[in-house]
Amino acid sequence: MNDTQDQQGEADHQFEPAICFIGECSEIIWAMTPAERLRKQFSSHGINQEISVSDARTRNGPVIFLQADAILDQPIIEVLARRLNLALKDEAGNIVAITTNGQSGDAVKAVMQGGELPSDLQLLVRSPDDLDASYWEKLRKKETPYALSVSHDDKDAIEWRMFMGTYKGATDFITKHIWPRPAFYTCRAIAPTFITPNIVTSLSAIMVVLAFWWFWKGMYIPGLFAAWAMTFLDTVDGKLARTTLTSSKWGDIFDHGIDLIHPPFWYISWGVGLKQAGFDWSDNFLWQILAVIFIGYVVQRIIEGISIKWLGIEIHIWRPIDTFFRQITARRNPNLALMTLSVLIGRPDWGLIAVAAWTVICLILHAIQLIQGFAAKPPDAPLVSWMRKQEAG
Repeated sequence: MNDTQDQQGEADHQFEPAICFIGECSEIIWAMTPAERLRKQFSSHGINQEISVSDARTRNGPVIFLQADAILDQPIIEVLARRLNLALKDEAGNIVAITTNGQSGDAVKAVMQGGELPSDLQLLVRSPDDLDASYWEKLRKKETPYALSVSHDDKDAIEWRMFMGTYKGATDFITKHIWPRPAFYTCRAIAPTFITPNIVTSLSAIMVVLAFWWFWKGMYIPGLFAAWAMTFLDTVDGKLARTTLTSSKWGDIFDHGIDLIHPPFWYISWGVGLKQAGFDWSDNFLWQILAVIFIGYVVQRIIEGISIKWLGIEIHIWRPIDTFFRQITARRNPNLALMTLSVLIGRPDWGLIAVAAWTVICLILHAIQLIQGFAAKPPDAPLVSWMRKQEAG
Protein backbone atom coordinates (compact mmCIF):
# COMPACT_ATOMS: atom_id res chain seq x y z
CA MET A 1 0.00 0.00 0.00
CA ASN A 2 1.49 3.41 -0.98
CA ASP A 3 1.44 6.68 1.01
CA THR A 4 -1.50 8.03 -0.98
CA GLN A 5 -3.61 4.97 -0.11
CA ASP A 6 -2.60 5.30 3.56
CA GLN A 7 -3.67 8.93 3.59
CA GLN A 8 -6.94 8.09 1.85
CA GLY A 9 -7.67 5.36 4.41
CA GLU A 10 -7.01 7.78 7.27
CA ALA A 11 -9.25 10.37 5.64
CA ASP A 12 -12.06 7.84 5.19
CA HIS A 13 -11.65 6.74 8.81
CA GLN A 14 -12.06 10.36 9.92
CA PHE A 15 -15.57 10.36 8.50
CA GLU A 16 -16.71 7.23 10.26
CA PRO A 17 -18.77 8.12 13.38
CA ALA A 18 -17.04 7.76 16.72
CA ILE A 19 -18.52 7.90 20.21
CA CYS A 20 -17.34 10.14 23.02
CA PHE A 21 -18.56 9.99 26.62
CA ILE A 22 -19.07 13.06 28.76
CA GLY A 23 -18.81 12.49 32.51
CA GLU A 24 -18.86 9.22 34.43
CA CYS A 25 -21.48 6.85 35.85
CA SER A 26 -20.85 3.71 37.92
CA GLU A 27 -24.47 2.66 38.39
CA ILE A 28 -25.20 -0.87 37.20
CA ILE A 29 -28.27 -1.37 35.00
CA TRP A 30 -28.97 -4.89 33.79
CA ALA A 31 -25.48 -6.06 34.79
CA MET A 32 -23.55 -3.24 33.08
CA THR A 33 -22.90 0.46 33.35
CA PRO A 34 -24.77 2.79 30.97
CA ALA A 35 -21.52 3.43 29.05
CA GLU A 36 -20.87 -0.30 28.63
CA ARG A 37 -24.38 -0.68 27.35
CA LEU A 38 -24.05 2.15 24.86
CA ARG A 39 -20.76 0.73 23.56
CA LYS A 40 -22.51 -2.57 22.83
CA GLN A 41 -25.46 -0.86 21.19
CA PHE A 42 -23.36 1.27 18.85
CA SER A 43 -21.06 -1.66 18.13
CA SER A 44 -24.06 -3.53 16.74
CA HIS A 45 -24.25 -0.73 14.14
CA GLY A 46 -20.57 -1.00 13.29
CA ILE A 47 -19.55 2.02 15.38
CA ASN A 48 -16.66 0.77 17.50
CA GLN A 49 -14.30 3.73 17.74
CA GLU A 50 -14.34 5.62 21.04
CA ILE A 51 -12.46 8.88 21.50
CA SER A 52 -11.95 11.45 24.25
CA VAL A 53 -13.00 15.08 24.11
CA SER A 54 -9.38 16.09 23.54
CA ASP A 55 -9.19 13.67 20.60
CA ALA A 56 -12.41 15.11 19.21
CA ARG A 57 -10.86 18.61 18.96
CA THR A 58 -8.76 17.48 16.01
CA ARG A 59 -11.32 15.22 14.41
CA ASN A 60 -12.79 16.47 11.16
CA GLY A 61 -15.69 14.05 11.16
CA PRO A 62 -18.87 13.07 12.98
CA VAL A 63 -18.84 12.28 16.67
CA ILE A 64 -21.72 11.03 18.81
CA PHE A 65 -21.27 12.70 22.20
CA LEU A 66 -23.07 10.83 24.98
CA GLN A 67 -23.74 11.48 28.62
CA ALA A 68 -22.15 8.59 30.52
CA ASP A 69 -25.34 8.09 32.53
CA ALA A 70 -27.64 7.89 29.49
CA ILE A 71 -29.86 4.88 28.80
CA LEU A 72 -31.12 4.87 25.21
CA ASP A 73 -33.61 2.57 23.53
CA GLN A 74 -32.37 0.74 20.44
CA PRO A 75 -34.43 2.74 17.90
CA ILE A 76 -32.74 5.91 19.20
CA ILE A 77 -29.33 4.34 18.68
CA GLU A 78 -30.28 3.79 15.04
CA VAL A 79 -31.26 7.48 14.69
CA LEU A 80 -28.05 8.77 16.30
CA ALA A 81 -25.95 6.46 14.13
CA ARG A 82 -27.19 8.04 10.91
CA ARG A 83 -28.12 11.67 11.71
CA LEU A 84 -25.73 14.59 12.18
CA ASN A 85 -26.34 17.88 14.02
CA LEU A 86 -28.90 16.41 16.39
CA ALA A 87 -29.27 17.12 20.11
CA LEU A 88 -31.35 14.54 21.97
CA LYS A 89 -33.20 15.34 25.17
CA ASP A 90 -34.15 12.74 27.77
CA GLU A 91 -37.62 12.58 29.29
CA ALA A 92 -36.65 15.17 31.92
CA GLY A 93 -35.56 17.65 29.23
CA ASN A 94 -31.81 17.21 29.72
CA ILE A 95 -29.56 16.83 26.67
CA VAL A 96 -28.06 13.33 26.76
CA ALA A 97 -26.66 12.96 23.25
CA ILE A 98 -25.35 15.24 20.52
CA THR A 99 -24.17 14.23 17.05
CA THR A 100 -21.98 16.84 15.42
CA ASN A 101 -18.50 17.49 14.08
CA GLY A 102 -15.79 16.42 16.50
CA GLN A 103 -14.15 19.84 16.46
CA SER A 104 -17.14 21.17 18.39
CA GLY A 105 -16.28 18.88 21.31
CA ASP A 106 -15.49 21.61 23.86
CA ALA A 107 -18.75 23.45 23.18
CA VAL A 108 -20.69 20.19 23.33
CA LYS A 109 -19.08 19.26 26.65
CA ALA A 110 -20.09 22.61 28.11
CA VAL A 111 -23.68 22.11 26.94
CA MET A 112 -23.89 18.59 28.34
CA GLN A 113 -22.54 19.81 31.67
CA GLY A 114 -25.48 22.19 31.99
CA GLY A 115 -24.50 25.13 29.81
CA GLU A 116 -26.63 26.94 27.25
CA LEU A 117 -26.86 25.55 23.74
CA PRO A 118 -24.99 27.99 21.46
CA SER A 119 -26.75 28.88 18.23
CA ASP A 120 -23.61 28.50 16.15
CA LEU A 121 -23.69 24.72 16.67
CA GLN A 122 -26.86 24.71 14.55
CA LEU A 123 -28.28 21.62 16.26
CA LEU A 124 -31.76 20.25 15.82
CA VAL A 125 -33.06 19.65 19.36
CA ARG A 126 -35.39 16.69 19.64
CA SER A 127 -36.97 14.48 22.32
CA PRO A 128 -37.71 10.77 21.75
CA ASP A 129 -41.28 11.37 20.64
CA ASP A 130 -40.07 13.76 17.91
CA LEU A 131 -37.84 11.22 16.16
CA ASP A 132 -40.43 9.21 14.18
CA ALA A 133 -38.92 6.09 15.74
CA SER A 134 -41.89 4.80 17.71
CA TYR A 135 -42.72 1.95 15.32
CA TRP A 136 -40.38 -0.98 15.94
CA GLU A 137 -41.08 -3.55 13.24
CA LYS A 138 -38.84 -6.26 14.71
CA LEU A 139 -40.90 -6.32 17.92
CA ARG A 140 -44.20 -5.62 16.15
CA LYS A 141 -45.11 -2.66 18.32
CA LYS A 142 -45.60 1.08 18.44
CA GLU A 143 -44.06 2.67 21.49
CA THR A 144 -42.16 5.89 22.10
CA PRO A 145 -38.52 4.86 22.63
CA TYR A 146 -36.96 5.84 25.94
CA ALA A 147 -34.09 8.20 26.61
CA LEU A 148 -33.30 8.22 30.32
CA SER A 149 -30.64 9.44 32.71
CA VAL A 150 -29.68 7.06 35.51
CA SER A 151 -29.61 7.93 39.17
CA HIS A 152 -29.38 5.56 42.12
CA ASP A 153 -32.93 6.34 43.28
CA ASP A 154 -34.67 5.44 40.01
CA LYS A 155 -32.74 2.32 38.99
CA ASP A 156 -35.71 0.00 39.68
CA ALA A 157 -38.09 2.08 37.58
CA ILE A 158 -35.57 2.33 34.75
CA GLU A 159 -34.93 -1.41 34.70
CA TRP A 160 -38.69 -2.06 34.63
CA ARG A 161 -39.12 0.41 31.77
CA MET A 162 -36.30 -1.23 29.82
CA PHE A 163 -37.68 -4.70 30.51
CA MET A 164 -41.17 -3.86 29.30
CA GLY A 165 -39.60 -2.26 26.24
CA THR A 166 -38.40 -5.71 25.15
CA TYR A 167 -41.95 -7.06 24.76
CA LYS A 168 -43.51 -7.61 21.40
CA GLY A 169 -46.63 -5.63 20.66
CA ALA A 170 -48.48 -8.57 19.11
CA THR A 171 -48.35 -11.64 21.33
CA ASP A 172 -50.62 -13.92 23.38
CA PHE A 173 -52.44 -12.78 26.52
CA ILE A 174 -50.39 -15.02 28.86
CA THR A 175 -47.10 -13.52 27.71
CA LYS A 176 -48.55 -10.01 27.62
CA HIS A 177 -50.47 -9.87 30.90
CA ILE A 178 -49.41 -12.70 33.24
CA TRP A 179 -45.67 -13.34 32.81
CA PRO A 180 -44.17 -9.80 32.83
CA ARG A 181 -43.77 -9.22 36.57
CA PRO A 182 -42.36 -12.66 37.53
CA ALA A 183 -40.21 -12.69 34.39
CA PHE A 184 -38.81 -9.26 35.32
CA TYR A 185 -37.67 -10.39 38.76
CA THR A 186 -36.25 -13.62 37.32
CA CYS A 187 -34.28 -11.79 34.63
CA ARG A 188 -32.98 -9.23 37.10
CA ALA A 189 -31.83 -11.98 39.48
CA ILE A 190 -29.91 -13.95 36.84
CA ALA A 191 -28.59 -11.07 34.69
CA PRO A 192 -25.37 -10.67 36.74
CA THR A 193 -24.76 -14.44 36.90
CA PHE A 194 -23.27 -17.00 34.53
CA ILE A 195 -26.76 -17.94 33.29
CA THR A 196 -27.09 -16.95 29.64
CA PRO A 197 -30.23 -16.80 27.48
CA ASN A 198 -29.13 -20.00 25.74
CA ILE A 199 -28.92 -21.79 29.11
CA VAL A 200 -32.48 -20.67 29.84
CA THR A 201 -33.58 -21.90 26.41
CA SER A 202 -31.90 -25.26 27.12
CA LEU A 203 -33.86 -25.53 30.37
CA SER A 204 -37.07 -24.76 28.50
CA ALA A 205 -36.21 -27.55 26.03
CA ILE A 206 -35.93 -29.95 28.98
CA MET A 207 -39.37 -28.81 30.14
CA VAL A 208 -40.71 -29.52 26.64
CA VAL A 209 -39.53 -33.13 26.89
CA LEU A 210 -40.82 -33.59 30.46
CA ALA A 211 -44.25 -32.21 29.54
CA PHE A 212 -44.38 -34.53 26.53
CA TRP A 213 -43.49 -37.54 28.68
CA TRP A 214 -46.00 -36.80 31.44
CA PHE A 215 -48.78 -36.03 28.97
CA TRP A 216 -48.03 -39.34 27.21
CA LYS A 217 -48.44 -41.15 30.53
CA GLY A 218 -51.71 -39.39 31.29
CA MET A 219 -50.07 -37.52 34.17
CA TYR A 220 -51.57 -34.19 33.25
CA ILE A 221 -50.92 -32.18 36.41
CA PRO A 222 -47.11 -32.60 36.46
CA GLY A 223 -47.15 -32.29 32.68
CA LEU A 224 -48.93 -28.94 32.92
CA PHE A 225 -46.43 -27.72 35.53
CA ALA A 226 -43.61 -28.56 33.10
CA ALA A 227 -45.47 -27.02 30.15
CA TRP A 228 -46.17 -23.75 31.94
CA ALA A 229 -42.57 -23.69 33.21
CA MET A 230 -41.49 -23.97 29.59
CA THR A 231 -43.69 -21.07 28.48
CA PHE A 232 -42.34 -18.96 31.34
CA LEU A 233 -38.73 -19.76 30.46
CA ASP A 234 -39.58 -19.01 26.85
CA THR A 235 -40.46 -15.49 27.98
CA VAL A 236 -37.40 -15.17 30.20
CA ASP A 237 -34.78 -16.16 27.60
CA GLY A 238 -35.81 -13.54 25.07
CA LYS A 239 -36.21 -10.77 27.64
CA LEU A 240 -32.87 -11.65 29.24
CA ALA A 241 -31.17 -11.53 25.84
CA ARG A 242 -32.62 -8.12 25.01
CA THR A 243 -32.08 -6.48 28.40
CA THR A 244 -28.47 -7.68 28.64
CA LEU A 245 -27.73 -7.21 24.92
CA THR A 246 -26.72 -10.85 24.56
CA SER A 247 -28.93 -11.83 21.64
CA SER A 248 -27.31 -14.12 19.09
CA LYS A 249 -28.27 -15.62 15.76
CA TRP A 250 -27.93 -19.14 17.14
CA GLY A 251 -30.00 -18.26 20.21
CA ASP A 252 -32.75 -16.88 18.00
CA ILE A 253 -32.77 -20.05 15.85
CA PHE A 254 -32.66 -22.29 18.94
CA ASP A 255 -35.52 -20.48 20.68
CA HIS A 256 -37.81 -20.09 17.68
CA GLY A 257 -37.07 -23.62 16.48
CA ILE A 258 -38.31 -25.08 19.76
CA ASP A 259 -41.36 -22.79 19.69
CA LEU A 260 -42.26 -23.86 16.16
CA ILE A 261 -41.82 -27.61 16.52
CA HIS A 262 -42.97 -28.72 19.96
CA PRO A 263 -46.73 -27.82 20.19
CA PRO A 264 -48.03 -30.60 17.89
CA PHE A 265 -46.06 -33.17 19.87
CA TRP A 266 -47.70 -31.98 23.09
CA TYR A 267 -51.15 -32.40 21.56
CA ILE A 268 -50.29 -35.90 20.33
CA SER A 269 -48.93 -36.98 23.72
CA TRP A 270 -51.97 -35.46 25.45
CA GLY A 271 -54.26 -37.55 23.26
CA VAL A 272 -52.24 -40.74 23.75
CA GLY A 273 -52.34 -40.21 27.52
CA LEU A 274 -56.13 -40.09 27.64
CA LYS A 275 -56.45 -43.87 27.76
CA GLN A 276 -54.05 -44.14 30.68
CA ALA A 277 -56.04 -41.40 32.42
CA GLY A 278 -59.22 -43.48 32.05
CA PHE A 279 -60.82 -41.90 28.98
CA ASP A 280 -61.60 -44.61 26.47
CA TRP A 281 -61.56 -42.87 23.12
CA SER A 282 -61.46 -44.98 19.99
CA ASP A 283 -58.22 -44.75 18.07
CA ASN A 284 -60.11 -43.52 15.04
CA PHE A 285 -61.71 -40.61 16.90
CA LEU A 286 -58.45 -39.70 18.64
CA TRP A 287 -56.47 -39.48 15.42
CA GLN A 288 -59.23 -37.52 13.72
CA ILE A 289 -59.05 -34.92 16.49
CA LEU A 290 -55.26 -34.86 16.36
CA ALA A 291 -55.32 -34.56 12.57
CA VAL A 292 -57.59 -31.51 12.83
CA ILE A 293 -55.23 -29.88 15.34
CA PHE A 294 -52.05 -30.75 13.45
CA ILE A 295 -53.31 -29.75 10.01
CA GLY A 296 -54.86 -26.58 11.41
CA TYR A 297 -51.61 -25.66 13.14
CA VAL A 298 -49.52 -26.22 10.00
CA VAL A 299 -51.95 -24.39 7.70
CA GLN A 300 -52.11 -21.39 10.05
CA ARG A 301 -48.31 -21.19 9.99
CA ILE A 302 -48.39 -21.42 6.19
CA ILE A 303 -50.93 -18.59 6.04
CA GLU A 304 -48.65 -16.46 8.21
CA GLY A 305 -45.74 -17.25 5.89
CA ILE A 306 -47.79 -16.36 2.80
CA SER A 307 -48.69 -13.04 4.40
CA ILE A 308 -45.05 -12.19 5.07
CA LYS A 309 -43.88 -13.24 1.58
CA TRP A 310 -46.66 -11.89 -0.63
CA LEU A 311 -48.33 -9.20 1.46
CA GLY A 312 -45.07 -7.95 2.95
CA ILE A 313 -46.37 -7.91 6.50
CA GLU A 314 -46.92 -10.20 9.46
CA ILE A 315 -50.67 -10.64 9.40
CA HIS A 316 -51.09 -9.94 13.13
CA ILE A 317 -49.91 -6.34 12.86
CA TRP A 318 -51.95 -5.26 9.84
CA ARG A 319 -55.03 -3.89 11.67
CA PRO A 320 -55.87 -3.35 15.37
CA ILE A 321 -58.30 -6.29 15.26
CA ASP A 322 -55.51 -8.54 13.96
CA THR A 323 -53.22 -7.51 16.83
CA PHE A 324 -55.99 -8.23 19.33
CA PHE A 325 -56.71 -11.58 17.70
CA ARG A 326 -53.05 -12.57 18.17
CA GLN A 327 -53.64 -12.57 21.94
CA ILE A 328 -56.10 -15.45 21.74
CA THR A 329 -55.39 -17.20 18.45
CA ALA A 330 -54.88 -20.98 18.54
CA ARG A 331 -51.20 -20.99 19.40
CA ARG A 332 -49.44 -22.75 22.26
CA ASN A 333 -50.29 -20.54 25.26
CA PRO A 334 -54.01 -19.98 24.57
CA ASN A 335 -54.37 -23.69 23.76
CA LEU A 336 -52.52 -24.60 26.95
CA ALA A 337 -54.96 -22.44 28.90
CA LEU A 338 -57.85 -24.47 27.45
CA MET A 339 -56.10 -27.73 28.32
CA THR A 340 -55.38 -26.54 31.87
CA LEU A 341 -59.01 -25.59 32.40
CA SER A 342 -60.11 -29.02 31.21
CA VAL A 343 -57.86 -30.72 33.78
CA LEU A 344 -59.16 -28.46 36.54
CA ILE A 345 -62.71 -29.63 35.83
CA GLY A 346 -61.57 -33.25 35.53
CA ARG A 347 -62.12 -33.61 31.78
CA PRO A 348 -58.78 -33.53 29.93
CA ASP A 349 -60.55 -35.11 26.95
CA TRP A 350 -62.66 -31.98 26.59
CA GLY A 351 -59.45 -29.97 26.50
CA LEU A 352 -58.27 -31.69 23.35
CA ILE A 353 -61.67 -31.27 21.72
CA ALA A 354 -61.65 -27.58 22.70
CA VAL A 355 -58.21 -27.11 21.12
CA ALA A 356 -59.41 -28.80 17.92
CA ALA A 357 -62.54 -26.64 17.75
CA TRP A 358 -60.63 -23.43 18.47
CA THR A 359 -58.01 -24.37 15.87
CA VAL A 360 -60.71 -24.74 13.20
CA ILE A 361 -62.30 -21.42 14.15
CA CYS A 362 -58.95 -19.62 14.08
CA LEU A 363 -58.00 -21.26 10.80
CA ILE A 364 -61.17 -19.86 9.22
CA LEU A 365 -60.45 -16.42 10.65
CA HIS A 366 -56.85 -16.56 9.41
CA ALA A 367 -58.08 -17.48 5.93
CA ILE A 368 -60.45 -14.51 5.99
CA GLN A 369 -57.58 -12.25 7.10
CA LEU A 370 -55.47 -13.47 4.20
CA ILE A 371 -58.23 -12.95 1.62
CA GLN A 372 -58.89 -9.46 2.97
CA GLY A 373 -55.18 -8.73 2.88
CA PHE A 374 -54.85 -9.67 -0.79
CA ALA A 375 -57.95 -7.60 -1.59
CA ALA A 376 -56.55 -4.56 0.23
CA LYS A 377 -52.94 -4.79 -0.94
CA PRO A 378 -52.02 -1.96 -3.33
CA PRO A 379 -50.23 -2.89 -6.57
CA ASP A 380 -46.45 -3.14 -6.22
CA ALA A 381 -46.48 -2.20 -2.52
CA PRO A 382 -46.78 -4.14 0.73
CA LEU A 383 -49.52 -3.75 3.27
CA VAL A 384 -48.70 -1.25 6.02
CA SER A 385 -49.20 -1.91 9.72
CA TRP A 386 -51.75 0.22 11.53
CA MET A 387 -48.96 1.07 14.00
CA ARG A 388 -46.77 2.53 11.25
CA LYS A 389 -49.74 4.49 9.91
CA GLN A 390 -50.29 5.97 13.37
CA GLU A 391 -46.64 7.04 13.51
CA ALA A 392 -46.85 8.61 10.06
CA GLY A 393 -50.04 10.41 11.06
